[in-house]
Amino acid sequence: MALVVKIRTVTAIGGAMFALATLAACGSSSSDDTNYSEQPVEVLYNRALDDLAAQDYKHAAKEFEEVDRQHPYSVWATKAEIMAAFTYYESNKYDDAIIALDRFIQLHPGHKDIPYAYYLKALCYYEQISDVGRDQRATQQALDALSEVAKRFPDTPYARDARLKIDLAIDQLAGQEMYVGRFYQKAQQYVGAINRYRTVIERYQTTSQVPEALHRLVECYLALGVKDEAKQTAAVLGYNFPGSTWYQDSYYLVTGEGSPAPGESSGKFLGLF
Repeated sequence: MALVVKIRTVTAIGGAMFALATLAACGSSSSDDTNYSEQPVEVLYNRALDDLAAQDYKHAAKEFEEVDRQHPYSVWATKAEIMAAFTYYESNKYDDAIIALDRFIQLHPGHKDIPYAYYLKALCYYEQISDVGRDQRATQQALDALSEVAKRFPDTPYARDARLKIDLAIDQLAGQEMYVGRFYQKAQQYVGAINRYRTVIERYQTTSQVPEALHRLVECYLALGVKDEAKQTAAVLGYNFPGSTWYQDSYYLVTGEGSPAPGESSGKFLGLF
C-alpha cells in the first residue's frame, strides 16, 4: 500500500494564520542572525511576517521568538509563539514545531487558537509517516494526536480533516502488519504470518487491507495443511467481499475451479504455478 506522506492540507488554514497580523506593515527583513537590539513589537512582528511570506523560515522563526523574548507580556507575544511553531512546521522542522506547540498549549490552554495548535501538532506527526516497511512510531503518534483533535474539538474544521487522516493512519498501520506478514509468509514462517494477518482482520477490520489479509490466511492454512480453516476463511472472504479478486484467487485455491485473478496470482507464495 502506498501512502502519500507529504500532504499539505493546511494551506488555507496556514494562510489564515496570517490574519493574526493586523499590525501596520513596517520594517524590513532581518539581515543579522545573532544580534537583536531592543525594538518595538510591531517592527519585530511584521519583519517576521515578511520573512515568512518570503519563505525565509530561519529568520522568521528567530524573529517570532524575539517578539516573545523582548515583549513577553504583549498580546503579540502569544501570537508570535504559535506563528513560530507554524514557521518550524513549514520548514519541516517538526521536532522544533512540536516543542513550541507543547509550550503554547501548556501556557495558553484557553486561547482561541488552541484547536489549531493541537491540529498543527498532529500534522507534524502525520507528515513524518514513512513507508510501511519502516518504523511506524510516527503513524501511531499521528493517530493519537489526530484522535485528540477530533475528540476535543469535534465541531471545528480541524476535527473534520483529522477524521479523514485518522482513516489513512489506521490503514497505514494495517499496511505495515501486511508487510511483515508477507515477509514471514515468503520465509515460510506461516504461524508468524497468520498472527499478522489476523491482527489486520481483528484490529483494522474497516481498512482496505482486510480482503488481502483473508486471502493470505487461506494461503497460509493450505501451506500448513489445515484445509478446513482455509475453507472457512475463504467463505468469510466470499461473504464479505464477493466481488474481490482476492476471493477469486482464494476460491480457485480451495476448490480448484475457476481461475486466479490476473496480476497478483494466488500461487505466488505457495509455489502452485
